[in-house]
Amino acid sequence: MSVKILSITLLLVSMCVSCHSSEGTHRHHPGPFPPCCPAVTKGNMTADVVGQIYHKLAARGHCVKAIIFYTKDGKLCADPDAQWVKDLIANMTKV
Repeated sequence: MSVKILSITLLLVSMCVSCHSSEGTHRHHPGPFPPCCPAVTKGNMTADVVGQIYHKLAARGHCVKAIIFYTKDGKLCADPDAQWVKDLIANMTKV
C-alpha cells in the first residue's frame, strides 16, 4: 500500500471512532457535562423526592456510584444500595 492510501485510511477510521464515541456521550446526557455525585445520602429522603424520574450514575473520577432523584430544592444523590432507594425505584417502575 502506498503511504498516501494508508494515511487516508487511518484518518477515516479515526474519524469514525471519534464520531461514534461522541455520539454515545450525547445520547446519555444532553448537557456539556454528565451529572456527578461526589457523595451520597444514606438517610431516608423518600418524602422529599418529587416526580417519577431518576438517573443511575456510575463511579468515575471523584464521582461516586449514585442514584439521582429530584426534590423541590434540586438534585438528590442517593446511595443505590440503601433499601429506601431500592424501594422507591421499585415503586416508580411498577406498571
